[in-house]
Amino acid sequence: MMQREDSDGNSYIFNEEDLPYEEEILRNPYSVKHWQRYIDHLKSTKSVNLNIVYERALKELPGSYKLWYNYLRQRVKQLKGRCVTDPLYEDVNNAFERALVFMHKMPRIWMDYCTLMTDQCYITRTRQVFDRSLRALPITQHHRVWPLYIGFLKKHNVYETAVRVFRRYLKLAPEDAEEYIEYLISTGRLDEAAVKLAQIVNQDDFVSKHGKSNHQLWNELCDLISKNPTKIKSLNVDAIIRGGLRRYTDQLGPLWNSLADYYVRSGLFERARDIYEEAIQTVSTVRDFTQVFDAYAQFEELSLSKRMEDAAKNPNPTEEDDIELELRLARFEHLMERRLLLLNSVLLRQNPHNVQEWHKRVMLYEGQPHEIINTYTEAVQTVLPQQAVGKLHTLWVAFAKFYEENGQIADARVVFDKATHVAYTKVDDLASVWCEWAEMEIRHDNCKEALKLMHKATTMPSRKVAYHDETETVQMRLYKSLKVWSMYADLEESFGTFKTCKAVYDKIIDLKIATPQIIINYGLFLEENNYFEEAFRAYEKGIALFKWPNVYDIWNTYLTKFLKRYEGTKLERTRDLFEQCLEHCPPKYAKALYLLYAKLEEEHGLARHAMSVYERATSAVLPEERFEMFNIYIKKAADIYGVPKTRQIYEKAIEVLNEENTREMCLRFAEMETKLGEVDRARAIYAHCSQICDPRVTSNFWQVWKEFEVRHGNEDTMREMLRIKRSVQAMYNTQVNMMSAQMLNSATNLSIDDSAGTGDAMRLLDNKIPSTSTDAAAQPGFKDNIKFVRGVTEGAGKSERQVNNPDEIDIDMDDDSEDEEKEIEEDVPVEKQAIPSKVFGSLKATKEDEDD
Repeated sequence: MMQREDSDGNSYIFNEEDLPYEEEILRNPYSVKHWQRYIDHLKSTKSVNLNIVYERALKELPGSYKLWYNYLRQRVKQLKGRCVTDPLYEDVNNAFERALVFMHKMPRIWMDYCTLMTDQCYITRTRQVFDRSLRALPITQHHRVWPLYIGFLKKHNVYETAVRVFRRYLKLAPEDAEEYIEYLISTGRLDEAAVKLAQIVNQDDFVSKHGKSNHQLWNELCDLISKNPTKIKSLNVDAIIRGGLRRYTDQLGPLWNSLADYYVRSGLFERARDIYEEAIQTVSTVRDFTQVFDAYAQFEELSLSKRMEDAAKNPNPTEEDDIELELRLARFEHLMERRLLLLNSVLLRQNPHNVQEWHKRVMLYEGQPHEIINTYTEAVQTVLPQQAVGKLHTLWVAFAKFYEENGQIADARVVFDKATHVAYTKVDDLASVWCEWAEMEIRHDNCKEALKLMHKATTMPSRKVAYHDETETVQMRLYKSLKVWSMYADLEESFGTFKTCKAVYDKIIDLKIATPQIIINYGLFLEENNYFEEAFRAYEKGIALFKWPNVYDIWNTYLTKFLKRYEGTKLERTRDLFEQCLEHCPPKYAKALYLLYAKLEEEHGLARHAMSVYERATSAVLPEERFEMFNIYIKKAADIYGVPKTRQIYEKAIEVLNEENTREMCLRFAEMETKLGEVDRARAIYAHCSQICDPRVTSNFWQVWKEFEVRHGNEDTMREMLRIKRSVQAMYNTQVNMMSAQMLNSATNLSIDDSAGTGDAMRLLDNKIPSTSTDAAAQPGFKDNIKFVRGVTEGAGKSERQVNNPDEIDIDMDDDSEDEEKEIEEDVPVEKQAIPSKVFGSLKATKEDEDD
């Protein structure tokens, strides 16, 4: 170890290992590289001379940032674990001060120094260091110092200093105003916080660092100023919140509640009530109304409860106390009673043209005639016909009825008269007003006045206009309103003369606004007055006006009345009417008319004409009604001409009906022939019908035929029936198998087409088809290949060789045949008769049959 003195006369001891580094420094005293190498060596050996060497280096190189930075870090690290009152702290502070003489433009040195001073809790010295750093550094580096400065201020309760520093900071970073506001609120400086918050709310370009919208900031301001009225003196709370009411129309409820809460907390209860009343009279949404009303009701309830508690504590209440208590109770009850009416007012403010809400408002004023009149008056003056939601005329009618119910008929007439001059959007609304007016006159036995009103309503305008021309007023188009004319006709029919009533009906027809019901009513009216031909002419006018199917009711009424009137005396005229009616009659309505026509011919005409009508009816009605029509036709033919005459009808029915109805008709035909003793004809009918009877589905038909053969046939006819049954079943099986084969063929072709791109399609098929059954069984994937029918000869125990197919589908036809043949031996009589072959075409009725 050696001892050496520096230039200041300070001595220090160094080891022999330090000697090379010392020699290098002597040769290069201004090289940072050699000094750093020496310092690193001392760090590795943990030498006590480290600080001395740093000081020597900085004396030679005072402008080296690297040396100063590493030295200061080393000195701060040496303070770890020491108390802040340790003298070493002052030495480090002195080192920082010496460093800043040369490093005053280096923000990192200032930041470390400020952090060190903050840890030592020297408030004034630390503040001065921060201020010096801000003065020394360029403004572009201030953003690195200010967070440390703000953190230091929040750490200590130096409110006035912090506020002044924050104000300086906001000049550099106004976007951090929220942090300043939060600090002010935390320290209880609510007035300044509210002022600052109001400033940033009014800045349209302010962007919150916390992601808050301007609306959220406004709500925070309202909460702050409304809940702390005694601490905020610099702001006009009422003006601020009312400005928010104009600005944020979607938050009216919370803003009104904030304003009322401000006055409540200020002790101005009457002013708060005025605010609540103003709010519920101005809000226009149900949500805002609900929020304000609930707050208002809670305020009144708390006020009442507080007053009751005070009264309970006072053993000797005065008369004024009792009056005050009753007043508050009355206020609360009055508020709750007005809720529905206030809610209705909100809905009407939303849409003053809502007719239904006006009606509800009138109901809420039940028992208050003056309020009802005022409400109706306001309603009819407010609602515009073009914007009305609902039927405007109902308001006028209800208004007039209110006067009528109170015995003020003259006032009701005035209301109706004004209602007839309103520019409604639909003619039907105006017509309803006239009809209601006339009904009111009828209720008070003023029939003549009602007729005058209807006459006035139906008067032709000065010029002719189209009913659907919306450019014209409804008053000009009213003369074509069927509603008014219908009531006019009813009134004339009840209170007028025959001549005037007939003129009204004729006018309706001339205007071409009549309906089938009007025509029928006109005819019935004429008939009641014994003007039958006039009634028939009215029906004919109606027939000329309408087409099918609307004209059906008129035709039905006309024909029924005509038949009842003349009872077949004017047969030719009646036939002409029926022919005219049926000329364009749709199948849907033909059945009833044809039956009526046929009944006429049966009772008053010729039988052959009746049969002709029935025959026409079978082809004129709907397909689903033909079966029923044929049954009626057959029954009538049998009654008039006898049963043999029905053969032609049965044959035609079998030709045109669907399969299900054809089978039923064939069974009836065969039964009829059997009853007539025509067994061969019945058998031929069964044979013809069998072609559409699948034995698996229509077993009933084959059972009926079998029972027929048992009763009337022999062994040969029974065998023929079984042969036909097998052939029909085979036919249906063939159809099913053909469909299956086609589907399989399509699937096979599809698979071949898919594999055509990879190889020869025919070769693939050949590979799938086995040459013999034995080879096929040995091939892999045999279950998926095409199979041939195998034939096996069984000779054991049988005299003849019989080929059986094990893959054959058993349909039990042979078993059925054997069973049925056994039944033949039991049921068929002993004598056998030969039956000549028949075809269904031979069943045509011959001349001799017709004579019979």
